[in-house]
Amino acid sequence: MTDAIRIANEALAVTISPLGAETQSITTSDGREWLWNGDPEFWTGRAPILFPIVGKAPGDQVEIGGESFDMKQHGFARRSLFALEESSEARCRFVLADSDETQAAYPFAFRLAIEHALEGKTLTVSATVENKDDKPMPFGFGYHPAFCWPMPGITKGHVHHITLENRNEPAMIRLHDGLLDLKPLPSPFSDGILALDDDYFEEDAMIFPEGAGSRLTYSAEEGPALHFAFDGLPNLALWTKPGAPYICVEPWHGMAAAHGRGDAIDDRPFTKVLAPRASASFSWSVTIDG
Repeated sequence: MTDAIRIANEALAVTISPLGAETQSITTSDGREWLWNGDPEFWTGRAPILFPIVGKAPGDQVEIGGESFDMKQHGFARRSLFALEESSEARCRFVLADSDETQAAYPFAFRLAIEHALEGKTLTVSATVENKDDKPMPFGFGYHPAFCWPMPGITKGHVHHITLENRNEPAMIRLHDGLLDLKPLPSPFSDGILALDDDYFEEDAMIFPEGAGSRLTYSAEEGPALHFAFDGLPNLALWTKPGAPYICVEPWHGMAAAHGRGDAIDDRPFTKVLAPRASASFSWSVTIDG
């Protein structure tokens, strides 16, 4: 396996693993770590890339073109070894191309490039999905980064908030047995503000299909703030395991299979379909203020 890549500037240092092109660490120049450390007591992930599906499929099977294929939760990208295509002091790009192994689960020729780039106190992670095939390619794509909760130097007794820049109160949906219940539930946001509480996650992730907007802030009362921006990612999920010291801020384009719908990728909410030889890009950024 290729060694992890470290990029850095005067404000931030970021480590990226070739396994899944996954962010492993985000530290500020004062040595504080902002990303979850992957402690297996709670969850070994840190910031997995979700492709070609987001969430679960019924029986871990997806239907493509009338055929069934094995597909584990969140797809295979997070378990795949990416090739380092480019690396400089403050930027790197990893690439995953289709192979015999991916074709057995997802019968398309594709290229997935994941780039990490630093500018000042901002990390931007961007993805470009290319359909190299001669047929339309359906897929879901998402990011799943986990950040320390409580934040560095802050006790969990301090209230931590998620604040939507658009001040909306988007409707929420939930998962039942890993699949979506599309019945909308009342929003937990009030004037765009949510005070985080472990109790919210007793029923798994909080999912907001639409309306959360493209910018939000994760902040600690009288403490630091992380400012997020999303591009091409209309869905938002928040998730942790109750009692675990992290919060996942997950922007997606595509969601888990829904109860009452079929197994086909095309039937999943917010599935993206790329025309032959077309491409699509998705990105998130975080600016650390604290």
